[in-house]
Amino acid sequence: MAQSEGIKVIKLEMNAGGNPFVVHTAVFFDENEAILVDTGIPGQLELIQSVLAEESISFEKLTKIIITHQDRDHIGSLPDLVSAADGRIEVLAHEVAIPYLAGQTPLVKSGALATPVKVDRALQDGDLLPYAGGIRVIYTPGHSPDHISLYHIPSKTLVSGDALTAEDGVLMSFNPDFTPDKELATQSIAKLLDFDIETVIAYHGGVCTGNSKERLSEIVESLKK
Repeated sequence: MAQSEGIKVIKLEMNAGGNPFVVHTAVFFDENEAILVDTGIPGQLELIQSVLAEESISFEKLTKIIITHQDRDHIGSLPDLVSAADGRIEVLAHEVAIPYLAGQTPLVKSGALATPVKVDRALQDGDLLPYAGGIRVIYTPGHSPDHISLYHIPSKTLVSGDALTAEDGVLMSFNPDFTPDKELATQSIAKLLDFDIETVIAYHGGVCTGNSKERLSEIVESLKK
């Protein structure tokens, strides 16, 4: 019997300029809809559609996209997805992200303006989204000023965006080369200790399971040194 609600890992893999580019994100789903987290780099509309189909989730069921933050490799295919859905998809992002996604304020990392996309719902720290059994919004700035992570309550799964990374199945800290405010990013990781996390989906690095809370504690302690 098919699961009626939950979370699935979405792996987007392609060559970018001859180099493999792989990211891991998630899709939340229930009987009524599917909700994608982040959208890869530009030009991945068809790839996202095909990966969803492989997970037995039709593109027509996709009703919402949650953006963890404004970086190009997270919002790249957002305009194409919204356009292809012909007004069906709502965009959710932290309130700080709105001027960046609207193309009004230059993106923090690249300094370029994003292709404008309207944010339909502004998210705040602690919001409980009543989808797929319940998703808690956790404001985790540091990597970027608008960064959020998402905690899927039923599966005890954290979608960490770039607040954390992973390497060979081992949960790791943020990438310091791409994290402007390391002190704030460290505080954000410490905040995650309040949640009963069993699985982490790191955008860069993939899925980590087992002893996640213990590993988070180790990361926080190492960052404080």
